[in-house]
Amino acid sequence: MTDTKAKQPPRKGSTSGWVSYLSQVEMPVLAETLREISQLTDSSKSTVNQLADVILKDAHLTSQVLRLSNTVFYNHSRLPVSTVSRAITLIGFNPVRAMAISSLVIDALLGRNPRGQLMRCLARALHGAVQARCLLPGNRHEQKEEVFIGALLSNIGEMAFWACHTPQAEELDNALHKEEPVAAQQAVLGTTFAAITRGLVESWNLGQFVREVVAPGRAKSDKSALVRHALVLVAAAEKGWQHPSVSTAMDALSGHLGQPVDEVRQQVRDNAREAAEVAVTYGMQQITSLLPDHDEPRGDGGLSSQGDQLLQLQILRELSALLVEKPDLNLVFQTVVEGIHRAVGLQRVVLLMKHKKGPELVTRKVLGEGTSHWREEFIVTPGVAGDLLAAIVARGECIYLGGGDDPLWNKYQAPGFDRQVGRSPGLFGPLFVGKRAVGLVYADNGGLFQPPDQEQFLAFSHFVQQAQLCINNLADT
Repeated sequence: MTDTKAKQPPRKGSTSGWVSYLSQVEMPVLAETLREISQLTDSSKSTVNQLADVILKDAHLTSQVLRLSNTVFYNHSRLPVSTVSRAITLIGFNPVRAMAISSLVIDALLGRNPRGQLMRCLARALHGAVQARCLLPGNRHEQKEEVFIGALLSNIGEMAFWACHTPQAEELDNALHKEEPVAAQQAVLGTTFAAITRGLVESWNLGQFVREVVAPGRAKSDKSALVRHALVLVAAAEKGWQHPSVSTAMDALSGHLGQPVDEVRQQVRDNAREAAEVAVTYGMQQITSLLPDHDEPRGDGGLSSQGDQLLQLQILRELSALLVEKPDLNLVFQTVVEGIHRAVGLQRVVLLMKHKKGPELVTRKVLGEGTSHWREEFIVTPGVAGDLLAAIVARGECIYLGGGDDPLWNKYQAPGFDRQVGRSPGLFGPLFVGKRAVGLVYADNGGLFQPPDQEQFLAFSHFVQQAQLCINNLADT
């Protein structure tokens, strides 16, 4: 019987409390099915029929395994597969077991709560899994699936947490904007994601190798060391291939593999592109834009921002009418921010203006989900050496700042007010009175993980120009 205390998420609870809650309340079916599949091993005691029977209990899982069994990633022979037992015989016990585990985890998590933090976790896990599988030397197919699952489940505690609708999820999401991850986790959860992961690995019987990957301390085998190197690499790659931490991770990986770093670098880039293809194969098109070297998001599955050109024209006409007479500054700025958000389709928009008593630019107006903390924390001090936002303001023009590959991220210190700015490409438009910076407009697509396109940048620039005209008119009067 379910423990009464486990029916509610722990309030600054223990690791065991969170493991019980996630296992018994939020994901009991996933936990039990993973236990059942994980306990089956490729031995005389576990037959083809036993694994097939577990998969065939779930019609969706069956169709997913058969679909994956006919992809190049798993089926190198390219012989068609139409039954689960045939897939196990042709492709192998461990590869099919890996397909089943991967599909169960991905479908269970995505079906619950596709929030931004979960998408980032899934992207990191799948990218790490593909890197580990592809980097493992030789053609040891059984071991390749082992490292794939080891990497995929290496942050299962974090993924399970973000998949759940709990008050702590929103609280932690906000805390992560202000504190380092481990400190924020301890403050909100009373434990860490790493500890919850280790607890779930034990509770769900996810196997000795996954246990080895997530254990604290030094890696106990070359395979688990490889998985850890791959995970460090993919975390660094989120900041862009040119980031110094990527070079450090590449050097460590090169030393582990005993291969020249240039060869490893090329292979890793190829693997990243394959990870995007695997994501689509697993039905996770929406995470492809989070992967390095991704193609543009597909229109059949990814989340997208929606602009409205007719609404843009209408709002721009209203702004022009406001500017004919002496403009109401607050009304103009409110209209600009609303136009960028609703008509241009950018998900998060903030307008900063000069503080009355100092040089800082502080938040005046803000729109978009997850931006409430910006009112107190989004501050820019023009003229500060080495500060990214100060450097952008000094440029004096609207700019598009891309992802981690953009050279500006390596040249200047990233903004500390929000950990998501710097991962999400954004648009910046400074405002001036003469040569003196008095404001800044910032906008991005937030949790959609879709970079603003050229049309959005042009429309954003038009709205910023209207705000600048308003300031010019007031300065002339």
